[in-house]
Amino acid sequence: MSTVTATAPVATTTRSSKKPRTSTSGGSGTAWAMLAPAGVLMLVFLIVPIVLTLSLAFTDARLISPTPAKFTGLTNFTRLFGSNVFWHSLQNTIVFAVVIVPLQSACALGLAVLVNAKVRGTNFFRTVYFLPVVTSMVVVSMLWLFMYQQDGLINSLLAQIGITGPDWIGDPNTALFAIILMSAWQAMGFHMVIWLSGLQTISADLYEAASLDGAGPWQQFVNVTWPGLKQTRTFILITITIAAFSLFTQINVMTQGGPLDSTSTLVFLAVRTGFQQQQTGYASAMSLVFFVLVLAVSLVQRHLTRDKELQR
Repeated sequence: MSTVTATAPVATTTRSSKKPRTSTSGGSGTAWAMLAPAGVLMLVFLIVPIVLTLSLAFTDARLISPTPAKFTGLTNFTRLFGSNVFWHSLQNTIVFAVVIVPLQSACALGLAVLVNAKVRGTNFFRTVYFLPVVTSMVVVSMLWLFMYQQDGLINSLLAQIGITGPDWIGDPNTALFAIILMSAWQAMGFHMVIWLSGLQTISADLYEAASLDGAGPWQQFVNVTWPGLKQTRTFILITITIAAFSLFTQINVMTQGGPLDSTSTLVFLAVRTGFQQQQTGYASAMSLVFFVLVLAVSLVQRHLTRDKELQR
C-alpha cells in the first residue's frame, strides 16, 4: 500500500519594493511661497538701501533737486575726513560705546544675580526692571529731559544734601555723560533677562560642590558663574556694542547734537545731513564709513570672543 502525497502549487505574489514617486514641484512651490515675504523685506529694506548708499556716496545727489546727480568720485570722502564735526562725532560715538558696554553689562549682570535668588517677590522686581525696555525711547528721553533740568528732580535731590547740580544737558562737559547714564538705565533690563537666562543654565550641583569645598559667594561667582556665562556674555557684548554705535533717538530728542556738538554721533550727523540739509550724497558717504567701522569692530569682537578650541 503506497501513499501518494499531492502538493498543491502555492501562488505567491511579489510586491514591488519601489516606493511611489511623489511630485516635488508642489513642495518647492510651498517653500518658495513661504520664503517670499522675508525675501521681499530683505530686498526692500536691506539690499536696496545698501546698493543706493554705495552708488550715492560718490555723487553730489540731493534729497530734492531739479538737476540729476553727478559723479564726483572721492569728493564726499575728502570733505568728510576734513570735517571737524565728523571727527568730533566719531569721538563721541567711540566714547559712548567704550563706557556704555562695561557699565550697562555690569549693572544688568548685578540685577540678574539679585533676581535669580530664590526669595519671594523676584517676579515683581523682574517686571519693574524690565519696564523701561518696553517703554518708548522717545518717552524715556522726554522724562529724563525734565529730570535733567536745572530745577529738575536730580538737582532737587542733590540740593537736599547740599550739592549744587550742574546743567546736565546744557553743559558740554556733562551732556554726553547724562546721555550715557540714561541709556544704561533704559536698556539694562533687556540684558538682565539675557544674563538671567544664562544663569539658569548653570547647574546647581556646581554651586553645591563649590560650597562643600569652602568657596564663598565671590569665589563661586568667579569660578562657577562667570565661566558658565561665556556664551551669554559674548552675545551681550556684541548686542550692546551694535546698539551703542547706532545711538540716535536720545540725541535727537534731548540735545540735537549740542551743546557745541558735544553729543553729536555718526548716525545723528548722517541723518541730519541727509534729511535736514538734504545732502544725500554726503550723508551716504558718512553711512558707508559708519558701515565699515561697525564691520571692523564686529570682526575684531568675533576674533577675540571665538572659542579657543576652534583656533587650534
